[in-house]
Amino acid sequence: MSSHKPRPVVDLHDRRALAAWRPAAPDTIAQAERLKEAALLDFGLSESVVGSWLFSKCRHQIATTAIDTAAVVASGDGTCLLLFNPDFFAGIGLDGVKFVLFHEARHLVHRHLFADRELREDPVFTTAAEVAINHVVLTRLGTGLPSPGGKPIGVNPAEVYARYVADLTAQQLVPSEYQEFIETDMTVYGELKRMKNPPVPARLCIHVTHDVPADQQTVDDVVGSALLNCLLAARRGNGGAESELLDLMGRTEDAAGKVWGNLGAGVLRGQTARTGKVDWWQRWLVDVLGSKLREGERLVYPKKRGAVLAALGHDPVLSRRGPVRDKVLVIAYDTSGSMPDGVVDWMVELVGGIDGVQAHWLSFDGVVMPFRPGERVLGGGGTSFQAVVEYVEGRSTVDGELFSEVPDAVVVLTDGYAPKVTPAEPDKWIWLITEGGDDWPDSHTPPMACHRVRPVIRRNR
Repeated sequence: MSSHKPRPVVDLHDRRALAAWRPAAPDTIAQAERLKEAALLDFGLSESVVGSWLFSKCRHQIATTAIDTAAVVASGDGTCLLLFNPDFFAGIGLDGVKFVLFHEARHLVHRHLFADRELREDPVFTTAAEVAINHVVLTRLGTGLPSPGGKPIGVNPAEVYARYVADLTAQQLVPSEYQEFIETDMTVYGELKRMKNPPVPARLCIHVTHDVPADQQTVDDVVGSALLNCLLAARRGNGGAESELLDLMGRTEDAAGKVWGNLGAGVLRGQTARTGKVDWWQRWLVDVLGSKLREGERLVYPKKRGAVLAALGHDPVLSRRGPVRDKVLVIAYDTSGSMPDGVVDWMVELVGGIDGVQAHWLSFDGVVMPFRPGERVLGGGGTSFQAVVEYVEGRSTVDGELFSEVPDAVVVLTDGYAPKVTPAEPDKWIWLITEGGDDWPDSHTPPMACHRVRPVIRRNR
């Protein structure tokens, strides 16, 4: 079968055209919307932190019959769209919708859309990618393949493996055990290439029904932000997030290893990123921020009330427990010292990738000067940490205005040479000290989080 995919019937970036193209019945669209929202809620509560964050970042989620199943479209304007066929979603039920969304999320994280052209044009690689993804989806969700009308669609990993074993046995070759065969998409691909007659995907395979447009930068930004939030959740003790990330790291080393290097996710398993693009202090900072920016009170499911509502025939509801607010992060940059190249830019990118964080940027020498990333910062006239402490704690003003927020964490970029200070809440302070600087916060009483920083190697897109 040719690996050529049919062209979409409308421009997949045109939201109005997508919604207007032969719209499904209103009842069907409403049912599909409910299933989609229920699937995303299940992901966020228990099954896939990555999936929940990823699809929450698709600003536009459009029911359209212009595609057969579902797709994520990433365009050059920095936005992502989640497209889903309402008839398809209504026909596969909640478990099927969860399967499809998880499937799409894993394709993006594994960077399958951006594999080398030679691989993308090889239908055997497409099969390998589907096998690797579906194995994970079936294992983690504990469901079967989507079955509209009772007929399963998609690539069944067990069936492909059985054909692989039969093919190699007929050639008098030794097949790999299933766990070795399924380890990563590239191990599946390598083993399938040993077959005399390797399988190619059927036309009804989820995800391969269209040549979906996407751009690398948008996908990297969205996926990177989703993974960063998952990493912070893992470092706060979310076992589900940690398990999912460790599984992803084990399955994407070859195709997407640089993602983990950029995030500093190697801290989860005590290993240095193989890309070498993120220094230990960067991984350390992600770890420390994960402990400081703890989750606020969240939506919870009231079990007793929910049981009563269910008995009365009402839909389940969530209740808020306590106030929900953005986390406040202050970054104070010492302009009197010499900060290594790229550190401030890297911090801007890191903070910008954490959802639910309100960042306040300060430059300081002898006085505090708020600034916005990208603005020119001036300074050089001595250094006063006390000025920063008093401003952040609301005891001094800048341009006649007090700092009215209560920070969850304060990051200070400095060479450390100034009179020592003891903030009111020292456990919230994180000190990044330049090479050759004074790391006094580490031995201060009480001690504060402290690490030396070095130049940052910028990520390549």
